[in-house]
Amino acid sequence: MVALDGTIVAIANPAIQKDLGASLADVQWITNGYLLALAVALITAGKLGDRFGHRQTFLIGVVGFAISSAAIGFSGEVSLVVAFRVLQGLCGALLMPAALGLLRATFPAEKLNMAIGIWGAVIGASTAAGPIVGGLLVEHVNWQSVFFINAPVGVLAVVLGLLLLVDHRAEKAPRSFDIPGIVLLSGAMFCLIWALINAADWHWTDQRTLLFLGLAAVCFAVFVFWENRTAEPLLPLSMFRSVPLSAGTVLMLLMAFGFMGGLFFVTFYLQNVHGMSPVDSGLHLLPLTAMMIVASPLAGALITKFGPRTPLVGAMAITAVAMFGLSQLDADSGGLEMAVWFALLGLGLGPVMVGATEVIVGNAPIQHAGVAGGLQQAAMQVGGSLGTAVLGAVMAGRVDSALPEKWADAGLPPMPEGAESKASDAVEVGIAPVPKGTPPEVAGKITAVAHDTFVSGMGLAFTVAAIVSVVAALVAAFTKRGENADASGGAVHI
Repeated sequence: MVALDGTIVAIANPAIQKDLGASLADVQWITNGYLLALAVALITAGKLGDRFGHRQTFLIGVVGFAISSAAIGFSGEVSLVVAFRVLQGLCGALLMPAALGLLRATFPAEKLNMAIGIWGAVIGASTAAGPIVGGLLVEHVNWQSVFFINAPVGVLAVVLGLLLLVDHRAEKAPRSFDIPGIVLLSGAMFCLIWALINAADWHWTDQRTLLFLGLAAVCFAVFVFWENRTAEPLLPLSMFRSVPLSAGTVLMLLMAFGFMGGLFFVTFYLQNVHGMSPVDSGLHLLPLTAMMIVASPLAGALITKFGPRTPLVGAMAITAVAMFGLSQLDADSGGLEMAVWFALLGLGLGPVMVGATEVIVGNAPIQHAGVAGGLQQAAMQVGGSLGTAVLGAVMAGRVDSALPEKWADAGLPPMPEGAESKASDAVEVGIAPVPKGTPPEVAGKITAVAHDTFVSGMGLAFTVAAIVSVVAALVAAFTKRGENADASGGAVHI
């Protein structure tokens, strides 16, 4: 449900905007409210699982996610949609660390990688299904059905969860809550994600961006100070004495930076440059997600046999090659060329998702499995937000510098005063700024310039993502098999 909602809602946003008369800012909040709630609550939610049991936390998260999804479908005002999306994000935060905590506590060391590999395949399949299922539902039913679909899935998950899931409690499970730590970390994550979300509109040098980044830094600093002095911290900083765990966290962040930041532009490339429908664009991304589905369990087997270091270094090297390949796409690239690079990207990302997760969760003590799961997901959210913001700035910079030159080279008349900014905003998402009543010949030139400029910016963004992937491959060299991966001696069956 959580992975599906990560991609399915974007397809529904235009229909929601039209049906509810929402502004662009309102529609952005439908996504940003969910993202903020999810990112802020992940580590705290993991702590709840460590304290009260991951099975209970997981089932409560499922129920809350399903109910909030249904409530969104019944909402007749955009403010209610945003409010229930925030609730949905909080419930999603309960689900994700608890799922990893359950895997960590249930499977012994020799089976944990394969279990996480299957988990990664399910995440990949759900992510792949989002654009396709969302497009079909919006096109043939309505936008509400995108959210209603979670209700029967939630009911099934609760029934199977009650029948099949086994609760394990660590012998040294936390018995109290670090309220100041929760407040400080939540505040730091909120300020950081808020600054990253708004950086594209505010710009990096804007006082508001700098203010929230500064507040985030202060909150993180005070959080570290407090965690070193409290008896039972929210996030035991001693966990980061493990070099492999720290490397796995950084690796997850860098992987999400390149993947989510780069993929952000791919959807605009497919729909606005190639003119594909949402369903068609989802189908063109199937080589990527299909390869992730195949590679994840295979990576689990390889990591079990050889350890995570070599597979992770190799996978990030493959990811870097795929990113460099995607940077060479142009406005006329065919489906086969795209499919090759998408498939190679999926082949690289699948093992990283599995391996980095195992390194983080497996190197954490069993009593902190939920916190480790929350840390893994938080690294993904921060990395994805950072990648989208930084690569968005790269795109904007390239468009601002290249558009006027390409416009003039095409022999187009100068843009009216004040129109440059609107034209740049349109080109940054692959839309040609063609005024109404423009002659077809001139419109064709504007479209060619816009698409050429967008592809140039996308190529630069993917080049940056490829360089980040090379750095991630170096970080992967510091990973190793989880020192605490065997849960059998540290968990109590409930």
